[in-house]
Amino acid sequence: MRLEDRRCKPCEGGVKPLTREQIEPLLAALDPDWSLDEEGRTLSRVFGFPAYSRSLAFANAVAWIAIREGHHPELLLCYDRVEVHWTTYAIDGLSDNDFICAAKTDRLVTSP
Repeated sequence: MRLEDRRCKPCEGGVKPLTREQIEPLLAALDPDWSLDEEGRTLSRVFGFPAYSRSLAFANAVAWIAIREGHHPELLLCYDRVEVHWTTYAIDGLSDNDFICAAKTDRLVTSP
């Protein structure tokens, strides 16, 4: 099943974050503009837009995904871009949920 077709599962801790070996195939399933921080705990991407109204609309769409999935990113809204950072705070690292939500975020800009 494709990442964007999956649903997030609640994560309240008690599980280990994904390892680099587990992360690699998940990262490969996303747009290549996604990147990991040096520690491999945060998945990030910058989305560019021609105007603030488009940036705001995109940020609101990502927020809708977050609410629906029960998994919330850090968003930085700027005039011509939105930075999206997914991580699972309960485990201080990455979980499947981060990649599921990143794939759903990608779909916002790749859908016809």
